[in-house]
Amino acid sequence: MSSDSTPDENEATNNTPDEAVEEVAAVGDEVVAAADESSAVEAPVAEPPVVEKPAAVEEPALEEPVAAAPAADSELPEITLGEGDIAESTVDPDYVPVLRGKVDRFGVAMGTGRRKTSVARVRIKDGNGQFLINGRSLDAYFGVERDREMVQAPLKLAEKLGKVDISIRVNGGGTTGQTGAIVLGISRALEVVNPALHHQLAEAGYLTRDDRMVERKKYGLRKARRSYQFSKR
Repeated sequence: MSSDSTPDENEATNNTPDEAVEEVAAVGDEVVAAADESSAVEAPVAEPPVVEKPAAVEEPALEEPVAAAPAADSELPEITLGEGDIAESTVDPDYVPVLRGKVDRFGVAMGTGRRKTSVARVRIKDGNGQFLINGRSLDAYFGVERDREMVQAPLKLAEKLGKVDISIRVNGGGTTGQTGAIVLGISRALEVVNPALHHQLAEAGYLTRDDRMVERKKYGLRKARRSYQFSKR
């Protein structure tokens, strides 16, 4: 080594490897400390804008209806079921019924009744209770007690049974249709004799024309709605 070298250079050359490592470590500690000091200064953080919530609209409180307390001494009558008078149906005294019969010049009342395909022409006159249907007595013509009772029902209601002679011509239909036609014909004849019986006969249903008829057969069908039997083979 030359004599011109400085003392610092001599000291550096005379340092051991361990001392060099210690110096590097000290320098690194100083750098880390400086970095910590720089990070300690926090950057200003932008605060999010404050959104004001709309003020809640206060709804008016609903007042609950207060049920009035029942009076101790109430003047209202107590309601009871099944008691009281039944309302009576009033009849208009000025009502003029439509008479569907007529009286001939001999005083014979005539009425025509229809039911299904049956037509009955009834003639009533004063007598001793004779009852003929197509020239035969009532018992001989209608063998069923129910049919006989139905035919005599209008006469019993008018209190004319056994007091008038009745002659009837009826054709078409069967027993049920002819019975209904005779009942309507007798009721119309009694009504034309005494119009005051209209309301009694009408309420009993004797003056109502039953308009039910047999449905007609359609072309291509076996009956009114019955189709032909289908056979695949």
